Amino acid sequence: MKKEDYLKQPVRHIDVASFNAVPLIDGMRSMSFTARDLARACDIYDAMLRDDACSIILTLAGSAGAGGCLKIYSDLVRYNMVDAIVATGASIVDMDFFEALGFRHYQGSVLADDSELRRLYIDRIYDTYIDEEDLQVCDRTVSEIADALEPRPYSSRELIKEMGKYLFGKAQKKDSLVESAYREGVPIFCPAFSDCSAGFGLVLHQHRNPGRHLSVDSVKDFYELTRIKIQAGESGLVMIGGGVPKNFAQDTVICAELLGKEVPQHKYAVQITVADVRDGALSSSTLKEAQSWGKVEVGREQMVFAEATSVLPLMASYLYHQEGWKKRRRRRYTAFLDESAD
Repeated sequence: MKKEDYLKQPVRHIDVASFNAVPLIDGMRSMSFTARDLARACDIYDAMLRDDACSIILTLAGSAGAGGCLKIYSDLVRYNMVDAIVATGASIVDMDFFEALGFRHYQGSVLADDSELRRLYIDRIYDTYIDEEDLQVCDRTVSEIADALEPRPYSSRELIKEMGKYLFGKAQKKDSLVESAYREGVPIFCPAFSDCSAGFGLVLHQHRNPGRHLSVDSVKDFYELTRIKIQAGESGLVMIGGGVPKNFAQDTVICAELLGKEVPQHKYAVQITVADVRDGALSSSTLKEAQSWGKVEVGREQMVFAEATSVLPLMASYLYHQEGWKKRRRRRYTAFLDESAD
């Protein structure tokens, strides 16, 4: 088989405005198990949208974006349902920025011959394929963006803003998450930014510019996100998966206290995950457990143990059609961070 035989069926990203999940979620509210958990999570997220004092932080980990949820993420920004984002580098660069450059993810098979895929330069994410040659174009694009910037330490948020600026007017696919966040002033943080296609691009940038290159300051990331928490006061978390983004967003409460600022715990929290809680890892720790660390209030939190592509479209459609987002004011925390840095 040739490469094009594998890369035939693009993943299509779901449009939550095209269907109304409200009746389904309303029905689930009277069910049990994951259905009722999902309905309660929808109610909590809806309460965040209707609480005018609440700023909402979205955290992203895992591969739901590549699996068909990229439009959901960008629509959460477009429809003012999120005020800041903390994500893995893969979610932002290898998936979203990658597609904004005009490339695609493709439906594949878990039964594929991985040695054959490697020979053809096709990368596999479970049953999804990526053209490695396209991904290397993404690497080089990040490097070119970095080459044009002043050599100094940047937070990942500042670099991703520059990536959004690059896409503005040049994107092959419009309204990506990175471009939408740039347009709407929603900051995106990737605390482990080098662990993705951007990392390869920045290595290339440093290799080509010895002694005169930029660097990524993850401490600046933490400080900037903590300043958002201090400025916001009341906050809610919507977490897709776990990992570094989950803990990074939760820890802003503790960091603010260390800086001498008394801030409330995150008032609302929803997490969609398949992680097992029994191994003690923080990525799988429940939101109830987070209260012992002083991070999340108990009472308006909900764990949904499900694979994100199966439940996130229902939640996002429910929230879109409930229209709680229509009266929210935009926070535009990117402008706040930029202005306070000057």
